[in-house]
Amino acid sequence: MCGIAGLYTLDETRPADPSIVDAMCRMIVHRGPDDQGVHVHGGAQIGMRRLSIIDLASGHQPIHNEERTVWVVFNGEIYNFRELRRELEALGHRFYTQTDTECIVHAYEQYGEDCFRRLRGMFGIAILDLRERKLVLARDRLGKKPLYYTTTPDGTLAFASELKCLYAVPGFWPRISAEATHDYFALGYVPAPASIYEGVHKLPPAHYLVVRQGQVSVQRYWQLDFGPKWQAGEAELKGQLLEKLEDAVRARLVSDVPFGAFLSGGIDSSVVAVLMARNLAAPVKTFTIGFKEAAFNELPDARSVATHIGADHHELIVEADAVGLLKDLVWYFDEPFGDSSAIPTYLVSRLAAQHVKMVLSGDGGDELFAGYERYRRFQRLDAFARGTLGLGGTALRAASLVAGKARGVRLRRIADRVDQPYPQRYLSGVALNTAADLRMLLVPEVAGNDPFVRVSDRFTRADIADPMEKILAGDIDTYLADDILVKVDRMTMANSLEARSPLLDHELLEFAARLPLDLKLRNGSGKYLLKQVARDLLPAAVLDKPKQGFAIPVAKWFREDLRELMLDTLADRRFRERGIFNTAGVRRCMELHLAGSHDYSEPLWLLLTYEMWARRFIDGGVQARPVPVAA
Repeated sequence: MCGIAGLYTLDETRPADPSIVDAMCRMIVHRGPDDQGVHVHGGAQIGMRRLSIIDLASGHQPIHNEERTVWVVFNGEIYNFRELRRELEALGHRFYTQTDTECIVHAYEQYGEDCFRRLRGMFGIAILDLRERKLVLARDRLGKKPLYYTTTPDGTLAFASELKCLYAVPGFWPRISAEATHDYFALGYVPAPASIYEGVHKLPPAHYLVVRQGQVSVQRYWQLDFGPKWQAGEAELKGQLLEKLEDAVRARLVSDVPFGAFLSGGIDSSVVAVLMARNLAAPVKTFTIGFKEAAFNELPDARSVATHIGADHHELIVEADAVGLLKDLVWYFDEPFGDSSAIPTYLVSRLAAQHVKMVLSGDGGDELFAGYERYRRFQRLDAFARGTLGLGGTALRAASLVAGKARGVRLRRIADRVDQPYPQRYLSGVALNTAADLRMLLVPEVAGNDPFVRVSDRFTRADIADPMEKILAGDIDTYLADDILVKVDRMTMANSLEARSPLLDHELLEFAARLPLDLKLRNGSGKYLLKQVARDLLPAAVLDKPKQGFAIPVAKWFREDLRELMLDTLADRRFRERGIFNTAGVRRCMELHLAGSHDYSEPLWLLLTYEMWARRFIDGGVQARPVPVAA
């Protein structure tokens, strides 16, 4: 687990300054505090910061082939590297380390860009091919590991695991993108391939980029298929699912350092933890975050699972003053990020990093097995719209006129969704702000008219027939990749902690995607088949409790502990003069929330985090290291 960075001069006659990649790497010491390595050749330079997990002694990067004509830096873990090594050695390749990184070198020599299809794991990779005079960048199938790139005015392609590295590149001039700002306030994140800066791109998941002879091309190498559906019976598929789950967990237990698991008390992380316990001789170290507010607190559930598997369990209660961390956490996100669960994710990562160097997490189960409540809500809404022959919206608006104020607002919002076509009907229920909300918060030039303009096409795959499976595919491509996995990567790496996600193993994904939808979403309940597997592994209380999610009580905090921070930040002159915000609308939003008549906690959180990001990266410039976070 590392961070990578580098430059490739498209004008091959101009040599690169070797000090630049060193400065880029120093920006991300937190991603790899154990080691740094750089290779420079003519107009190219690649570098990395290393968090040593496998082959502690000889895993120094960059790694090269026998002739030193192919060089690689790599962020991530390859779980099938031993099998790949045996295959490549049989084909005549000679290895000089025991690290998984060297398998990438020789797999690329043998298979070219097709090598990425053979890698099982998470990765951001840069390959410098001196024979072919090209640079190849690649990102794993789901986007667990980040990779940004841009081209500077002098024809240099710069890339890095984190955006902040680009500040060390001569000629890089960050310009805030109005489109990305709009998307952030609509969705809570900036969807790939865009970033918050104009001209800076995220390499999309499951893609590779090739730079050769001054030309840049980007290609997809994998896509999740949802068909044909498995024809076996439920009992047989349940057994196969358990085998796939156990294999995915077992593959991620390869490590030369101590490791543990995040444990929320929900089904996903609990299944991962119990399968870890089945495959380890020593007790699993588990880590959980809780809150004083009972509605958000999963400590008792996590404690129950930890007792069930005999774990070495560790807990921490989150207080409202933890939001003070935001001033520092924006450093690790690089661009505005609106998921408030980043706070507990950071804190549970910090707790775990005091004991281990790597953890397994339960991320991905909701998207893979249709676990979110919003999927069930959409099914009901879609059935209502079809059953009322297009008159449902009119009926709901009429009902809203005689309903109470709060219920009337809710009915009108539902009516608006009913009248929308797919996929807007779904997206309007998951977006953090409607078009009207955006007009309240932002100036017209930024607010736009369509909150989903840059993501709606991800939910309309022609090769998928069922609208619900189109939604699962779209959420995997957007919300999972650009929110959940960004949060987990940045918050664990901020603590120099590696996180592995067994439920996002691509072989497990390929199996689960082809399960009939009825084995995921049945009778208004998600994760049907996963729960059948879990019933043989976990206490019944874990399976039957309502899903909570990893949320914080931000609505209450804004009215109490965070009231002054919110008022001071969003009334400040710097905020008013950004030219982005509708300051009258923002003021109205705060007033209604503080009065208790509306819950505007999500837009207020988006505003607060955006402004803190702008002060750090736009107003204050970028330093080589963040302000230390208090222990």
